[in-house]
Amino acid sequence: MYQQENFQSSQQISPQTAMQQMITSYWLTQAIYVAAKLNIADLLKDGAKSCEELAIETKVHARSLYRLMRALASVGIFAETEPDYFTLTPLAACLASEVPGSLRALAIMNGEEFYQGWGHLMHSVQTGENAFEHLYSTNLFQYYAQNPEPSKIFDSAMTIKSENRQDQIASSYDFSSIGKLVDVGGGCGSLISMILKANPTMEGVLFDLAPAIESAKELIASKGIAERCQLISGDFFESVPSGGDTYILQNIVHDWDDRRAITILKNCRRAMGDKGKLLLAEMVIPLGNKTLSSFSFLDLNMLVMLPGGSERTEAEYRALFEAAGFQLTKIVPTQSTISLIEGVPV
Repeated sequence: MYQQENFQSSQQISPQTAMQQMITSYWLTQAIYVAAKLNIADLLKDGAKSCEELAIETKVHARSLYRLMRALASVGIFAETEPDYFTLTPLAACLASEVPGSLRALAIMNGEEFYQGWGHLMHSVQTGENAFEHLYSTNLFQYYAQNPEPSKIFDSAMTIKSENRQDQIASSYDFSSIGKLVDVGGGCGSLISMILKANPTMEGVLFDLAPAIESAKELIASKGIAERCQLISGDFFESVPSGGDTYILQNIVHDWDDRRAITILKNCRRAMGDKGKLLLAEMVIPLGNKTLSSFSFLDLNMLVMLPGGSERTEAEYRALFEAAGFQLTKIVPTQSTISLIEGVPV
């Protein structure tokens, strides 16, 4: 099914063949997941190995591992250099664990909880409810709070995705006039670190739940900004730190339904007074047929996996802002799919 000739444009193959590839695309997702989970890429970092060797190191069935590796090699993930021996390719190298931009955690996350959640998409479409919560009897964030190992995978996957966007966020907006920036739900602190490093007179506040703040201490210290960046723990559904000139929230609002999103934004409005500024780093879905498939499927993923989350249009963000006491003033696109949505108090 996944032969090299299948990587042709849809104009070169029949609709039936194209649809067949789409229908069975989860085969590839799961094959990548298994290779990532077994850490095959790390085992091949020093050169080719036989499936017998790999099977001994990973404690799996050798012949079945060969069949997995052969299937992945057929689409350019690993390469069979001689019978039963495989080596890394540029695609396979993305699954190594200790390389810049590693996608190993993302592959594992999508092969485990996210794969299970998407298996119950029908429930979400029939009811409008979150499939993950239906399946696990808890929402995604509560699940990760109770399960440390999957939580580490999730955090690693989200960090990689965020790092790929943060350069564009930091370079696409003029932060130079901001005296004090509050990063609400800022996780390990990578975004605020980048912005503070680029603006040496700015002060910052990193605000998140206690475990995230604890894990951020090392990064903030390593960036040499500890004296300018205050670390505060708390729950943004209850309150956020006061006194900031600007409040930035990266991929926070899209996790929540309108009611809870408005609660977060109202807490920011209350904290900043009448002269502050709000910045949301989020996707903005364009109207009509211009919507990219990545936008549409990420929004569908929010339906399946997050507790009421969704990607939103400009009009929907305007409505959220108005409900929380803000006026949306402009939307600044970046070179990624993320835009910076600016608002001021009214």
